[in-house]
Amino acid sequence: MKLAIVCGEFHKEMAQVMVDSAMKTITDAGHTAEIFWVPGSYEAPIAMQKMLEQAEIDAGVFLGYIERGETLHGAVMGQVTHQVMTEMSLRLKKPIGVGVIGPGATLEQAQKRKVDYAAAAAVAAMTMVERLALEN
Repeated sequence: MKLAIVCGEFHKEMAQVMVDSAMKTITDAGHTAEIFWVPGSYEAPIAMQKMLEQAEIDAGVFLGYIERGETLHGAVMGQVTHQVMTEMSLRLKKPIGVGVIGPGATLEQAQKRKVDYAAAAAVAAMTMVERLALEN
């Protein structure tokens, strides 16, 4: 199985920990992944689409952190990117595990969740590839 990891680099230090966690989870399961860094969550959908359109990519893992801000910008960003990822998954018939912390999470909350969210997103994507294959 080959996965695509798409991650926003706006919070690069945290994002790198998340990518490392997802990659370890994937390689520990005997699979591979390609990483595509994007500036932030808004740029993730086009990168994910480009990756998932490749025949050899079986699933995607969307990672990042949308922090709590003073306005609703983060909430809008989270809503839009999650909706687009869901629609893309259905259209391309490839699962996308979402390990985005927030929107609205504090830095302290994100620090506590970063490893587990990323690993869980990778597991979700791999599990769905396996389960969908059983249905065919």
